[in-house]
Amino acid sequence: MGSDEREVIRVVVVDDQRLFTRGLSGLVDMLPGLEVVGVAYDGEEGVALCRKEEPDVVLMDISMPNLDGISATREIKNLLPQTAVIILTGHEEDEHVFEGIKAGAQGYLLKDSEPEDLARAIRTVHAGDTIIAPDLAQKMLNTFQANRSGDPRHLAAPPLTERELEVIRALAQGMSDRQIAHSLGISEKTVRNHTSNIYRKLHIFDRTQAVIYAIREGVIDVEELEYRPPGEP
Repeated sequence: MGSDEREVIRVVVVDDQRLFTRGLSGLVDMLPGLEVVGVAYDGEEGVALCRKEEPDVVLMDISMPNLDGISATREIKNLLPQTAVIILTGHEEDEHVFEGIKAGAQGYLLKDSEPEDLARAIRTVHAGDTIIAPDLAQKMLNTFQANRSGDPRHLAAPPLTERELEVIRALAQGMSDRQIAHSLGISEKTVRNHTSNIYRKLHIFDRTQAVIYAIREGVIDVEELEYRPPGEP
């Protein structure tokens, strides 16, 4: 293999809007190092196509007939754990963003994103990292804050230890590893170990998702985000 030859990332596009799907697949095919190996127009067809092609990355719509994008993502991740899924949305569907993360999606992108942002997102999730459009993450937090009064119901408590709960609250408050270690009287290495355990248990990938999960599950109240405890700079 020559030094200038790059691995081709195999992509499947799943969206029930045929014109959009054809345009998107054509665009992805033109991007260096990317190849569309199939398109599907509903969730069931998307799952079947992924079972056949075993793509590296799936670009997934949310609202589709037969099987929605969240359910399709869950099935694909169960069948093909190494396949990364990026959910594409035309709206700030905050609840769907959270549900998509829980289903195993590694990326969330708006449909009007620039081509270079799409290419970067595909390569990012293929490398094993996660990506959420910043405006989507911010809108999620804004939505949770606007709805914090009223129904106090929460989902089942996450399987975290008391120490892990302390760490996730500190993460949500924007504290660095150093500040968390100072606040809790533990080492930075121990903080990182707790953080890794939190990510593994909750099936999340970064601090943004930890904050979203903490608020959504009632682990932390949004009002706590307005407080910054003292710590080392």
